[in-house]
Amino acid sequence: MKKEKRKIIIQSLKFLILNFIFTFYILHFTFPCFAQDKIIAIVNKDIITQKDLNDFINFMRVQLATEYKGEQLETKIQSMKLDLLDKLIEDRLILQEAKKNNIKINPDRIKARVSEIIKHYGSDSEFQNSLAKQGLVQADIEAKIREQLLMYSVIDMEIRSKIIINPGEVTDFYQENTEKFILPEQREFESITIDNEKLANEVFGQLKSDQELQNVTNRYSLAVNKFSCAKNGQLRKDIEDTIFKINLAQISTPVKIENNYYIFKLNNIIPPRHQNLSEVQDDIYSMLFNKKMQEALTKWLDELKERSYIKILQT
Repeated sequence: MKKEKRKIIIQSLKFLILNFIFTFYILHFTFPCFAQDKIIAIVNKDIITQKDLNDFINFMRVQLATEYKGEQLETKIQSMKLDLLDKLIEDRLILQEAKKNNIKINPDRIKARVSEIIKHYGSDSEFQNSLAKQGLVQADIEAKIREQLLMYSVIDMEIRSKIIINPGEVTDFYQENTEKFILPEQREFESITIDNEKLANEVFGQLKSDQELQNVTNRYSLAVNKFSCAKNGQLRKDIEDTIFKINLAQISTPVKIENNYYIFKLNNIIPPRHQNLSEVQDDIYSMLFNKKMQEALTKWLDELKERSYIKILQT
């Protein structure tokens, strides 16, 4: 009898242990899925999950990787994170409008955009590896690009196509902002690059007696590069300071920048001048168009939000 009881107890313990192990594994592997599927916002009849937000962040990372690298890329992503849920909600509203208007996207446009992104990665394998690191596949990117094109089409139909800039607006802006259209002084100069101080000083000595850079550089087999710049931060400060201190036709002393020495010759000084309307009218048109576009888009999105049901469940 005691043996029977002991056997029953042992079997019960085994069952409890197995049940505990089974429960542990179920929770261990499904908890991340529950976290991913957690609803964080409702937009009319659509829901936005944590996975949607994570995928959106990863998609932005893939796109921004064509412009930023390493820490710079991650800093850019972190700076955007706070606004990404709001952006995702706005995107969902625009996509709902695209669906209402039965807008279709040609698949060739999606393929062309993917090809452009791949070019920035150097090869398809590098692109695929980058996607894998983000937990994405190419189909995810294609789906996001399709959404982007749908949103662009809706915005073009609802906003961009309705914006008009009259010639009088361009003229008025030009006349009211004449100070914005003054070109600063420009300086045209030549430079040569030398990799050691002794040779740089020797070349500088030759240039003091023979002002023609080409004669001296030919003698030492050095290349001459031509540049122009304004005093507005286009160049490194040490180069800009040198160029704007020397006089016309003057040769600068060698300037050490990192591991090289540079010698400059100032060839021409173009004085400041006021640009006429014909030179800047295209830029003014673009500026006014973009301003009206942004204002109209903001107003349209605000109207969409006012007549929609939006609930954020997690901030």
